[in-house]
Amino acid sequence: MNKMDYDRALFYTHRSEWDNLLILMVRTKDHFLSKKIEYFLHAYHFEKDYSVVEKHLYSLLRYIDHANEAAENEYQEIPI
Repeated sequence: MNKMDYDRALFYTHRSEWDNLLILMVRTKDHFLSKKIEYFLHAYHFEKDYSVVEKHLYSLLRYIDHANEAAENEYQEIPI
């Protein structure tokens, strides 16, 4: 897991930097993150119902939170 990808995804989402989020979607090795970004960006650009956009945004944010927490726990379990 690359914790930096999750931090970038959160930053780009917060700042509405959709071009950078798209680049992250292509470059990340986390396929789940890539799909969550893809679904959100597609909904943001093409969906007329805001509740669908909101659903995909919250799904992306929940996954970022979950993956960030998992990466943090993984980092703490490594013996020094």
